[in-house]
Amino acid sequence: MPSTPSPGLAVAAVARRLGVAPATLRTWDRRYGLGPSARTAGSHRRYTPEDVARLLVMRRLTVEGFAPADAARAAIETPADELDEAVAAHPRSTTAPAPEPEDDAEAPTETGASRPGRAHLRALPGGGEGTRGVSATSQPGAHPSTIAARVGAVIDAALAYDQAGCLDQLRLGVQGDPAAWWSQLVEPAWLRLAQRTVLGSPGEVPELVLATAALRALRDFTQAFEQAQVGAGNPPQNHPSRMRKIVLIFAAPDELVPLAAHALAASLVAHGAAARIVTGPASTHRAVELVTMVRPAAFVLATTLAHPDVGVVRAVHDAFEDLPVFVSLRNGDCAGDLPLATTVQRVRSFPGLLHEILAVVR
Repeated sequence: MPSTPSPGLAVAAVARRLGVAPATLRTWDRRYGLGPSARTAGSHRRYTPEDVARLLVMRRLTVEGFAPADAARAAIETPADELDEAVAAHPRSTTAPAPEPEDDAEAPTETGASRPGRAHLRALPGGGEGTRGVSATSQPGAHPSTIAARVGAVIDAALAYDQAGCLDQLRLGVQGDPAAWWSQLVEPAWLRLAQRTVLGSPGEVPELVLATAALRALRDFTQAFEQAQVGAGNPPQNHPSRMRKIVLIFAAPDELVPLAAHALAASLVAHGAAARIVTGPASTHRAVELVTMVRPAAFVLATTLAHPDVGVVRAVHDAFEDLPVFVSLRNGDCAGDLPLATTVQRVRSFPGLLHEILAVVR
């Protein structure tokens, strides 16, 4: 935590630091217990560095729209060793949050503005990025601040177990770009959500809320896209002319939900290619059997895991040395486990993976 001259800061100095009125700090002290904890020899109360850090958490969450009571609870419950991140994430702004009511009545909470426990989650590492009320019609490719806000809105909906709201944020129109949708919106939300520590009730898993909404959005997009293609006079999805160069996509064996594989398949469909995703148990022997039956134009291992098991890649390459194999590996530690062959390519980015596959199937 940043150092503060002993014996601490007076209320006026802390108010300037946070960009709020001194009266707001006094209200937070009286109503929520977020006050100075140190005293000088003359019994004057002073804010310690930890006090200031908790106030930074309080301010950030109230600016984001959380109910003051929930924001205060998050600030109080945040472990001391996690307060440094709250200080680092604090925007150096002089814009004060909405004034606190001066009476002792609890401030009303807007419908859907906050749920018990959510404020605490937002104060943990990785929190504080969300913005509610983002338009569901905004598409990836927009201004970076808009995309960041939409990512936050997706995370908010997942943490609130709002399946419909999450789907609204993730919908893809028939003219949408699944590759940009995945790279700019879904994958960042998925990875950040995986870093959260959540205390949920039975049946509540934020990752599954996001995964279910993402898969539904991809299914709706693919169906609408195929209908539009057939309506334009193109052959249907299972026509032999489209199945001659099919891409077979595997997820890592220990991946909970193969979202990257589904996003890649939808991206290939959007470019006129045929793709199938292997789900369920797929041992190395079963993988070789599937490749033998399907005879794909390319074999892909698509995953978001940092250290995936690439045994299936070795098995398929050993059986089909001429088959183009693509593996999405961002972590170089696993690259040494891949076969050394010109037909086996490690690709670090999703757009790069899509580009390399399309170069083969076209």
